[in-house]
Amino acid sequence: MRVNYDELQKTVAALTEGETDAVALMATLACEVHHSDDRFNWTGFYRVVGPELLKIGPYQGGHGCLVIPFSRGVCGAAARTGEVQLVADVEAFEGHIACATSTRSELVLPVVNGQGDLLGVFDIDSDLADAFTQEDADALARILTTVFAEAA
Repeated sequence: MRVNYDELQKTVAALTEGETDAVALMATLACEVHHSDDRFNWTGFYRVVGPELLKIGPYQGGHGCLVIPFSRGVCGAAARTGEVQLVADVEAFEGHIACATSTRSELVLPVVNGQGDLLGVFDIDSDLADAFTQEDADALARILTTVFAEAA
């Protein structure tokens, strides 16, 4: 099953309308995105909890790393640079943190509210190599921008 991003955006918009609590939004989005596509084995958020520090937030899938510094891994790179990380082969990503040994590719997007504050990152892992496309990155970035525009 492949995600239909138009349908996903409509569903997420309906479920999150009027909600401003970032954790509630993260929980809803993690669930909906995770179950929208068979490629997505781990789907979740790492929240900014201190200077240069991410801590696990709402997610779907097996366990995740509890704490990730901005200086390490794909999630840290997304938080540090503010840029989407589209990684076809995690073994080739210097400093990759293997929270799950089965992960082969990863897509991580910065999560920013309407005021420009970095709330965290949205991380999707796949057990398939080269599982993610630029279309995935662009569509998910649009959804994140819409959902977190009013987040506190």
